[in-house]
Amino acid sequence: MAPRQIRQRKGPDGPRQQLGHDSKSILFHLEPDRTTTLQAQLRRMLVSAILDGQIPPGSPLPSCRALAQSLKIARNTVVLAYQDLTEEGFLIARERSGFFVNPEIVSVRPKEAAAGAAAADGAEPDWVTRFKRRPTQQRNIVKPANWQDFPYPFIYGQVDQSLFPLAAWRECSRQALSVNAVREWVRDRFAEDDPQLIEQIRTRVLPRRGVRVAADEILVTVGAQQALYLLSTLLFDHKTRFGIEDPGYTDARNIAALRAGHLVPLPVDDHGLVHGPELNACDYVYVTPSHQFPTTVTMSLERRNGLLDLAQRRDFVVIEDDYESELTHQGSPQPALKSLDRHGRVIFVSSLSKTLAPGLRMGFVVGPRPLIAELRALRRLMIRHPAANNQRTVALFLADGHHDTLLRKLCNVYRERLAAAVTALARHLPEFTVNLTAGGTALWIRGPEGLDMSQIATEAASRGVVIEPGAVHFMEQPGPANFCRLGVSSIPTDRIEPGIRLLAEAVRAHRSRA
Repeated sequence: MAPRQIRQRKGPDGPRQQLGHDSKSILFHLEPDRTTTLQAQLRRMLVSAILDGQIPPGSPLPSCRALAQSLKIARNTVVLAYQDLTEEGFLIARERSGFFVNPEIVSVRPKEAAAGAAAADGAEPDWVTRFKRRPTQQRNIVKPANWQDFPYPFIYGQVDQSLFPLAAWRECSRQALSVNAVREWVRDRFAEDDPQLIEQIRTRVLPRRGVRVAADEILVTVGAQQALYLLSTLLFDHKTRFGIEDPGYTDARNIAALRAGHLVPLPVDDHGLVHGPELNACDYVYVTPSHQFPTTVTMSLERRNGLLDLAQRRDFVVIEDDYESELTHQGSPQPALKSLDRHGRVIFVSSLSKTLAPGLRMGFVVGPRPLIAELRALRRLMIRHPAANNQRTVALFLADGHHDTLLRKLCNVYRERLAAAVTALARHLPEFTVNLTAGGTALWIRGPEGLDMSQIATEAASRGVVIEPGAVHFMEQPGPANFCRLGVSSIPTDRIEPGIRLLAEAVRAHRSRA
């Protein structure tokens, strides 16, 4: 067998190394990646090459010195990576010979099926005819996947990473990885939640909204959306009439549409949900009273008490999504519907996504014990419980007061950003109407009649500005095209005025071509 040769190449993104093995060769290449260490990158590269079969079983690897020189990294980095892979069985160390790929690692991997094997006995299933539901056909909020690459992202539901208390979160994560903590959360809890998180939600989060319940009246969910999905699965059928604000939360509408037989649009005005005749036929009414989604209006106390009275007299249940309630920028927040409920008519849904980070997917639902017991059993069939380590980290973050500190900071920043956006809109787009908001992270904007904000959004994107057209939030199809939403949670204050100036340019450019 010809000896394995090492040839170094210089790539445009960094050092590369090529291994020759007869006529076959492998290109070792470390991509620039500031999110992890060189040792972790090297390990990942080697594991991928071994498991993909690019390095044959039993083949020698380059010496530590040769690979380090080729990739222009420290020799000790290679030594540690090789030792790590040896301990885990990927490599075999032979004295005075070096490191070799362990044949047993590759032998336990399943062999790839032959091409076309799935269709060997006939045609593939006609999947389209098998689908009982088509979620892909629903109207959804669409956001650019690369929104962070735009200089003016007026995107909703994302966070400014510079505001996240990374040091505090890391400390809580470190505590959650202590020996005693790991012993608690590493085991399967089956259907139970972290008792520390439940206690923090019960004693620290809910009292801010005037809600006081027992521990067995709370269920942790993977965000508010899972709470809504669980409720729809448990409570809705083809006879269910589900009332939802119009315009309203698109995902709640889509979740209900998969289960409920009838969706009832409920009008909204400057005081929140209108108590109209549409409520008479509803079995469930979904509302976002703190900051209505997407108009941002806050339901008045009179409307709240009136809705609860109607729920009792007309025998419907209210699903309260306490959306962005913590982000109140002026005055005192209105009490949650759940805190005013005296007849068990309100199911309370909330989330920490808008204050912590949407990627954590940490929410909860509060309701009567029988309901929570059934939801818990249903959740067990889906995921058993949300990741226990994340629950513990969030519990520690709440217990140590970091969430309270973060809320104060976010309210100050978002208040400043919303004020800057309102001022800039008045200056550059005076013909637009803005819903002034007492909190939250977005503005609901109505443009002149005849203006299509989806086309404006495309024009604005070419100038580096991301906005969200509002038609998708209306139940009717097509919805009014002259609405849009501007989020401020992920754009620095100093970019708001320049971004809205460019948005105004996009509006003028679109009108000139119309």
